Amino acid sequence: APARDLPAGTTLTASDVHRVAVPPSAVPSGALRKAAGHTLAGPMRQGEPLTDARVLGDALLHGYGPGTVATPVRIADPDAVRLLHPGDHIDVLTAPTPETPTSTQQPPDAPAGTAKLVVSDVPVIATPPADDDNPQEGALIVLATTRPQALTLTTAGPNLSLTITTR
Repeated sequence: APARDLPAGTTLTASDVHRVAVPPSAVPSGALRKAAGHTLAGPMRQGEPLTDARVLGDALLHGYGPGTVATPVRIADPDAVRLLHPGDHIDVLTAPTPETPTSTQQPPDAPAGTAKLVVSDVPVIATPPADDDNPQEGALIVLATTRPQALTLTTAGPNLSLTITTR
């Protein structure tokens, strides 16, 4: 269990965790025996059980069903990303950037500058730490999506700014 509250993206060391004695029946499925070297997918509270689903790796997708993929998405506003936590459900939208002609990214009947829904009601599974040295680059999040949703997000285009709304 974490020895203190830890932020998302922490690479665990021996001093970050301590053993907690619990009855065998209370040990959660996927409990980690060795935590050092694992990276937290989201923030954790002191004393919270540390399982494979709380660290970056294949276990992030457990419980989301077959066909679910982990999709990294760069969101334009790092401050908006700081509001997110694993388990939150969000919508991802596009907005045109000033250097992109509107006609290439919006339906013909959409007013100039109109945001467009890319994917709806997708869960956040990880919020890696933002690069505070390059806030203009946005911030990365990892979403649990279907393969078609992942393709839609990937082809949203490098000339579009992605933003989010929470549910």
